[in-house]
Amino acid sequence: MSGGDSILYWGSGSGPCIRAMIALNEKGFGDIPNKCLSFQNKEHKSEEVLKLNPRGQLPTLKLDGVVINESGAICEYLEIQYKGKGTKLIPDDKKACAEVLQRKAEMEANFKPQPLFQLYFRASPEEKKNKIEIPTFKEKIDDMRTELNRWEEYLKKNGPGSYVVGKEFTMADIFLISTLMAFVRFGLDINKFPSLKEYYERVQKRESVQKAWPPHWKSDPPTMIILNDI
Repeated sequence: MSGGDSILYWGSGSGPCIRAMIALNEKGFGDIPNKCLSFQNKEHKSEEVLKLNPRGQLPTLKLDGVVINESGAICEYLEIQYKGKGTKLIPDDKKACAEVLQRKAEMEANFKPQPLFQLYFRASPEEKKNKIEIPTFKEKIDDMRTELNRWEEYLKKNGPGSYVVGKEFTMADIFLISTLMAFVRFGLDINKFPSLKEYYERVQKRESVQKAWPPHWKSDPPTMIILNDI
């Protein structure tokens, strides 16, 4: 149980917010006060958020009086400051530790669908009917396919029932499962990647992941099928 001076500001459907929430749940802080804000209504730019995060971005976290933002920083902070609490997100073993941090960094550097989404959103209705004809769209789809195939091989090498690094859930898994959640939501056919499919179907059932699942995803069907060409 956290101290009283704690709050999480988050937005439904935000990948960074999903990551922070999974980490908080894994470390035993899933019960702290929280506020779900509307991006559409620009509630993340409210004075209440800006006084903690001048960038007006989500997630914004105050935990036991300490403010920390950016999902990657939040995940690392939780493990460093609360190492003996909840799930161990970074192994002590040097080799495993290096691999977890490397895989996390790989995802942060290479899984960037935002430019792809922006191309789609800016396209005309006619272009959206044949997305692959949008300038540079095919190139970015090909990049995403290449990256997914790389992760397919990582998991295939580990074998069914494994995680990103070995047999235990780590920080690297927070980043992979949150990415796959968004990709599937936006039309990825996970069946094309058997090892990723086995991983996704298993890890999405984890309690921390279910608690972080965006509320509107549970009730609203996806309306933007952007990644079905992968």
